[in-house]
Amino acid sequence: MTAQQLTHEDTAIHEHPRIQGYIRELTRRAKGIEIREPGTGTTRYSHDAATAKAAAASGKPGPAVVLPATAAEVQAAVKLAAELGVTVVPRGAGTGLSGGATAHADQVVISTEKLTRIIEVSALDEVAVVEPGVINADLNKHLKPFGLFYAPDPASFDISSIGGNIATNAGGLRCAKYGVTRESVLSLDVVLPDGSLITVGHRSIKGVTGLDLTSLFVGSEGILGIVTKATVRLRPIPIARKTVSAFFNSTSEGAEGLAAITLSPVRPAAIEFFDTPSLANIDAHSGTALRERGAALILIEIDGYGIGDQAADLATALTAAGGRVTVESDDDGVRLWELRRSGRGLPQDKWYIGEDIAVPKSQLPQVYAAFPALEARFGVSISAVSHAGDGNLHPLITKDKTPDDGANPPASLLDAATELVKVALSLGGTVTGEHGVGTIKREWAALELSERSREVQHAIKAAIDPQQLLNPGKAI
Repeated sequence: MTAQQLTHEDTAIHEHPRIQGYIRELTRRAKGIEIREPGTGTTRYSHDAATAKAAAASGKPGPAVVLPATAAEVQAAVKLAAELGVTVVPRGAGTGLSGGATAHADQVVISTEKLTRIIEVSALDEVAVVEPGVINADLNKHLKPFGLFYAPDPASFDISSIGGNIATNAGGLRCAKYGVTRESVLSLDVVLPDGSLITVGHRSIKGVTGLDLTSLFVGSEGILGIVTKATVRLRPIPIARKTVSAFFNSTSEGAEGLAAITLSPVRPAAIEFFDTPSLANIDAHSGTALRERGAALILIEIDGYGIGDQAADLATALTAAGGRVTVESDDDGVRLWELRRSGRGLPQDKWYIGEDIAVPKSQLPQVYAAFPALEARFGVSISAVSHAGDGNLHPLITKDKTPDDGANPPASLLDAATELVKVALSLGGTVTGEHGVGTIKREWAALELSERSREVQHAIKAAIDPQQLLNPGKAI
């Protein structure tokens, strides 16, 4: 450890006496609970995936971190924070993409990473009861012998936790058929900002007693409570899955071709759309040759009974729309989905912003059609891969670096991103389809939500968390 690091450690520990007092008292009250003092050893807890680069550049030490192993320990940690007026940042696996898990040295992070029990699987009820630290992919590995699976599958499914997925109402590829996380959450145990523990929702599929507080907590980004247990809905593993690809001669032809799927009798599990620059990016990053097959790609997963009939109906519909259709082999299908999840690269020699807008799926062609004018106006390049089955785009906006830029990206990059958000809103869309607002998109959220709507949301926050202790400054 360098002298500078030692100085940072000493500053982190002694600059915030309230945090010192919190650590001492929690150690006394909750025997055996794991607590990590602030310093360079907790730097990774100061950010999520979206803000990692900025946190590393700052060189600041990390916050104090509490790693409870039981719901009672979560309660103890939150209750003491409320007594001492310490603000708390709840944290899952830290894979979020909106800055929702960022934390400062005068805050305490409560991480759910040790809450990893799969408490129950009921094949007859088609539910599982899990703790929030369970990794999405690990849950499905556990469920496979039961012939069941948990449908929500964000691109980070192999590293993101169920608790984090619930906090952000995570989406993913299979939302086209199975819905987002909210549609798979039946009941939650939640520690409120005063340290009390409540259960919301129902284990049964139906249940309308009281207000729908489950939906309120799902997607609340940790500002209302910390989930300690979730009852999630399961589905039978489909008897068959098959990948269908359709390549087109241009981005516009491919985007227009998406309508053929909706007008067909087939309801795919996943529908992903790649424009021309996205295919070129994957080829450059992964050594593939997708551009040789076409200038745009619709990648489809179908599942269930009658897989051959589904594939044939899709092929007919997409061929009529101008696509070159292939029913992929199992191995080629797996490879294509791997490329969708992790095949693209981020430009290290350019400024860039990644977005997460969504529109009604019929409006996807209009969003792609808006790219050229924005590129010309702001001197940027724009590409996007989309969850086309539900209208959720992930645009990547880039701009060349110049010697005059300095340490910060030019204003025109953010201006282009803001204008693209406005395009989505004008088409009946939203500023975030699945990543959440966090800290990064609060100004954009204000473009979408009316003043009265924001007042209602802040009133709910104040009613549940009057001291504003849980994840302040996030989401709303």
